[in-house]
Amino acid sequence: MIYNFHYMNQKLQIVDTADGSKTIYNAEVGENYHSRNGALQESRHVFVNAGLVYFLDQLAPSKSSPVSILEVGFGTGLNFLLSADVCSERNIPLTYTGIEAYPLSTQILNQTGYQQYVSPGVWQQFINNYQTSLITPTMINTHCQLQTANCKLLDFSSNQQFDIVYFDAFAAAHQPEMWNEASIGHAIQFLKPGGVFVTYAITGNLKRMLKSMGLQIQKIPGAAGKREMLRAIKLI
Repeated sequence: MIYNFHYMNQKLQIVDTADGSKTIYNAEVGENYHSRNGALQESRHVFVNAGLVYFLDQLAPSKSSPVSILEVGFGTGLNFLLSADVCSERNIPLTYTGIEAYPLSTQILNQTGYQQYVSPGVWQQFINNYQTSLITPTMINTHCQLQTANCKLLDFSSNQQFDIVYFDAFAAAHQPEMWNEASIGHAIQFLKPGGVFVTYAITGNLKRMLKSMGLQIQKIPGAAGKREMLRAIKLI
């Protein structure tokens, strides 16, 4: 089933992916917000498991230490929802900032069906507070704070550094400017020493850029449809 929306001069379609979850196709960009091989499995594999869970289990000072995440390309909020659910279950304080130049409407978020993948409380408070998060940091529950920075990546500024960077921009074939040295470097400056950078993409150019910025590259198995993905640790 396909639902058509027009929001912020974009033609958007909600479409099914291979694992039964939905994603959004942006006709203006010519790209989906998630992999058509499975939106849910991609978010869980690339960002939650390879990023958040890896950090919590391998690198965090303690099992209850607060964690902070910066996401480049907030999009549908699926990475946030899954991350908030993990932190809520583990009683870990989460500070989450998502950068999104063209935020989606609450109307289209409600059509994604993502409420079936997280606890009812996390979903409902996300929907209730999403518009507020575009203006100011807001608490989703007792554990999770969300801020959605409505700006382009290079216009984002913060005094905060983050434990994890989720780099989830549209593919370089459609938005090459998001994958150049200026954009990657701008995101990396907000990553703490010892922090984790994860993305679904892995190219020789990206690996060389990250190495030159002081990150240690890890090639790990990719989500469905991709042989490998990239995780990198910012050296202390």
